[in-house]
Amino acid sequence: MRLLPRIHDVYVGRNVLFTVLVVWLVLLGLDGIMALSSESKNIGIGSYTFGHALAATAYTLPRRAYTLFPMAAVIGALMGLGQLAATSELTALRAVGVSRRRIALSVAIALSLLTALMVVNGETLAPWAQNRADTLKTSAKYNADLSVARYSGLWAREGDTFLNAQSGEELLDGDKGTRLELHDVRLYTLDADGRLAALTYAATATHNDKGWMLNKVRRDVFGERSVTRQTVESELWDSKLDAAALAAGLAKPRNLSAGELKTSIEYRKRNGLDARDYEDTYWSRWFYPLNVLALCLAAVPFAFGSLRSGGMGKRLFLGMLFALGFMLLQMFFGRMAGALKFDYRIAYALPPILMLAISGWLSRRRVG
Repeated sequence: MRLLPRIHDVYVGRNVLFTVLVVWLVLLGLDGIMALSSESKNIGIGSYTFGHALAATAYTLPRRAYTLFPMAAVIGALMGLGQLAATSELTALRAVGVSRRRIALSVAIALSLLTALMVVNGETLAPWAQNRADTLKTSAKYNADLSVARYSGLWAREGDTFLNAQSGEELLDGDKGTRLELHDVRLYTLDADGRLAALTYAATATHNDKGWMLNKVRRDVFGERSVTRQTVESELWDSKLDAAALAAGLAKPRNLSAGELKTSIEYRKRNGLDARDYEDTYWSRWFYPLNVLALCLAAVPFAFGSLRSGGMGKRLFLGMLFALGFMLLQMFFGRMAGALKFDYRIAYALPPILMLAISGWLSRRRVG
């Protein structure tokens, strides 16, 4: 099989790319409209306006495009190849000696271009834009001086005190609901002249129904020409900072690049913290290209058989069935990996392998 592209490769790839882009645009538009409708429910909370809702939704579009691309790819590929099959063009290509493997390769190369674009998007634009959306919503809804920095965690201000936390999480607290726990917390207290009066470090800061509690506290108080250090095991922190606002402002695993996720995983393991959510997101990024291509290649054989006699509705239904089935399978293995604590690489490798195996078996039975 010659590896250099031929005119039939370009023709098949162009048709598939066109249908994928159309389907992708439709799905993204529908998802964006539903997201804007959901955001509109928050209008009136704090200083949150329709402009904030529109901007926040626009910022989430790169992430939504990344998430929706696998579904758009399989539906678009099936519709594009199904259209070629319905007009007997695939039959003509087979008659002149073009193998099914060659047609599948044409589809894979065409989709690889968009997949590579989405991988770059998932590592650069999507995390940055999602962070901007989260910060915008939190600041407007809670009227808080709050920001999330990519490399220095969460920042918040209350009066003359600035809080910086490297990470945090919401934990179940029995019958009391949830509690917020911040890690590696630093409190910078300024005096009336804007100079640093005290620097407080706490291993954790926990908020529950009693308020804020600082644990393993080390405080440096700065005088004119001296520094006094105080250490206590734990103490109450008299603060009115809204725990809900801080929880909403924490960087979610999905908002981090693969490099940042790896750093977060190493940090959490080093400090005895649960890193499963970060590992789940990290390995999903690595297996993203394989999942897209495997999902589409698994659907390609059906274009030579059952789709030839079906219409647009049948192709759309089969594409959605494939995409949803794959997503549920992947979600199942991901949840099992988290619950049973086995390697996420195995969990993300099994779905594409199973999908390709099932597709091969069904194609041999139905297509022959």
